[in-house]
Amino acid sequence: QVQLVESGGGLVQAGGSLRLSCAASGTGSIFSIPEMSWYRQAPGKQRELVATIMSGGNTVYADSVKGRFTGSRDNAKNTVYLQMNSLEPEDTAVYYCYAAVRSDSMYPATPYWGQGTQVTVSS
Repeated sequence: QVQLVESGGGLVQAGGSLRLSCAASGTGSIFSIPEMSWYRQAPGKQRELVATIMSGGNTVYADSVKGRFTGSRDNAKNTVYLQMNSLEPEDTAVYYCYAAVRSDSMYPATPYWGQGTQVTVSS
């Protein structure tokens, strides 16, 4: 089994910054993590993709966060980060970490989700 543990959420004023972290554990169960992503879900809205960070470093962002958010990974630590700058009230949501984890080179990746961390941006 693999667990994703998120941290770094909180309350910040508009224009401020936060950095989210998500660490995958279960060392014996992790061969590789091809994809790690951040999603968010605001009250009354569907969960949406914020950023995807591939193991090779390629990153894709939602249009709404381009230029403000930066995703990165430390593959040695099985950890993904999301640096969020110039935060807006519209960024308020629960942010979820997602990881596609391969436990073996022979099998496809298994999806895992973190428990979510609240980000609240006040105006």
